[in-house]
Amino acid sequence: MGIKNQKKKEKLAKKARQTKWAPIWAVLKKYGMGKKIHPSTMTKHRRSWRRTKLHIKPRKQRKSHFK
Repeated sequence: MGIKNQKKKEKLAKKARQTKWAPIWAVLKKYGMGKKIHPSTMTKHRRSWRRTKLHIKPRKQRKSHFK
């Protein structure tokens, strides 16, 4: 028995990893010790919600009047 909606879960997992800012060590490596730069300036994909603007179709709901 496999995982339900495996591709959908893989996409959501990847997008969830993209919600974080760049690590501090990466900012220091790029700009040096003397610069005070926020990690969000290096971050390409910044998302606050997991499912917005991902264009993943929701699960089909059964219509309640067809019971």
